[in-house]
Amino acid sequence: MMNFKKYKPYESLKLVDRTWPNNEIKKAPKWCSVDLRDGNQALEVPMNLEQKINFFKFLVKIGFKEIEVGFPAASDTEFLFVRTLIEQNLIPEDVTIQVLTQARKHIIEKTFEALDGVHKAIVHVYNSTSTLQRDVVFNKSKKEIIDLAVEGATLLKTLAQKYGEEHFTFEYSPESFTGTEMDYAVEICNCVLAVFKPTKDKKAILNLPSTVEMASANVYADQIEYVIRNINDRDCVEISLHPHNDRGTAVSSAELGLLAGADRVEGTLFGNGERTGNVDILNVALNMFSQGIDPELDFSVVSEAIEIYESSTGLSVHPRHPYAGTLVYTAFSGSHQDAINKGLAKMKERQSAFWEVPYLPIDPMDVGRSYDPIIRINSQSGKGGVAYILESAFGIRLPKTMQQHFGKRVTEVSDQNNMELLPQNIYELFKQEYVNIESPIALVEYNENEEDDLVNVVATIKLNDEVKTFNTKGAGLLEAFCKGLESLLPIKVEITDYQQHSLEYGSKSRAITYLQIHDENKNVIFGVGISSNISQSSIRALISAVNNSHFFKTSV
Repeated sequence: MMNFKKYKPYESLKLVDRTWPNNEIKKAPKWCSVDLRDGNQALEVPMNLEQKINFFKFLVKIGFKEIEVGFPAASDTEFLFVRTLIEQNLIPEDVTIQVLTQARKHIIEKTFEALDGVHKAIVHVYNSTSTLQRDVVFNKSKKEIIDLAVEGATLLKTLAQKYGEEHFTFEYSPESFTGTEMDYAVEICNCVLAVFKPTKDKKAILNLPSTVEMASANVYADQIEYVIRNINDRDCVEISLHPHNDRGTAVSSAELGLLAGADRVEGTLFGNGERTGNVDILNVALNMFSQGIDPELDFSVVSEAIEIYESSTGLSVHPRHPYAGTLVYTAFSGSHQDAINKGLAKMKERQSAFWEVPYLPIDPMDVGRSYDPIIRINSQSGKGGVAYILESAFGIRLPKTMQQHFGKRVTEVSDQNNMELLPQNIYELFKQEYVNIESPIALVEYNENEEDDLVNVVATIKLNDEVKTFNTKGAGLLEAFCKGLESLLPIKVEITDYQQHSLEYGSKSRAITYLQIHDENKNVIFGVGISSNISQSSIRALISAVNNSHFFKTSV
């Protein structure tokens, strides 16, 4: 790694009085999708015409008003796509398509041929301006590069008049902007604007791309603020961002660029694009959403975006992708699961208008996801996650003392089998451990009646297939039943906790009873009973607890 010595640090802009750090993002920018241009996508297998049309329709559906549809002079496929959109009237009146062209005569002419008959289009012309490109690629002076940009802009104006200039908006990019001297970037942009002659009613777009991301996001924000301060006719210009992701900070660059005063963002769904990709518009938009800002794009069913993206590009959305990944609303850690469970319960209790749940920056349901996969249970999981699964999926509200007991059992099973337990696995394990246990004691029948403010119970049980009967009295049904069991068995039963509620999972007429007992050695034992009869639910819970007791595990 001593090769680091062959790289020199980026020379940042000395903008000592920068204002953007004190700003806030308060509204969504204009969004422009650049998902459909082949050169930008750099796919192993480019999208065919049908895929492009389907993708275009999806982008319209979720709210994009500006969509780059290609570089029509670059290939017959892209030319045909533009013509198909126009000739088949597939572009809604409130949507503007965008096309890209180099600042070269024959390419610009071909571009306008593709746009013949369009209702509204942005013609995006660019040429590279960086020191490295001027020296290595073009071997041209600063003046020669400016001349190239001005000639391209002039031809745009001329051809727009020929095809109906009311249909066209002009956009200019100093490609490799972040590698360009900022005073020179402003100079060439001002020269192009002098040709475009934008007005407040018909603005031009200045797109300032980090064609290759070269420095941290704060440097990009400084550059954007510098241009905005020094550009001519700022109120007649939309400042557009086009961040790439070579350093992995395209989302940050876009957000800080908006703080610096930009009006517009060009990007793609899930950050697709050549090399490391473009800024991920879904990510930026949902970041705004999480701050109470309308993103003006509809990602309420994020699975649709994933489906169209993966089927069109042949690429996959990473399971850890922000907001969209399959694992992003999943907690494996026991402490995280417990916090999520408590947060959801508190939200329900408070009926709060604001989403405040630990570890979940947004409500998964807002992007069309279910709560079901939030908690997944494995050997790392804790009692909170297990309790959440049982309550959310099966209506079982475990008492707190029982949560820890069953949580340990779930962890043991997951660890022993080296596997994740799905909700149904957890439910079956819960029933196996606690519910209506009938061995070695099984209830055959019982009757109860009141005598002198006491409950009299006559019951028949089976103990290891031997039928036994008792007739006892107590202050209540359970006390009488405990006395009956104690009369037949060498045990002492002390009930230390009793809870009951209607079971919402399945038949709502069923009751579920949770019973905690201590045996003569103060061992804590649990049993659960489920029955459509409330009294029978309690008796089943008691018998289940006794069957789980230390006495039977060692002596019977």
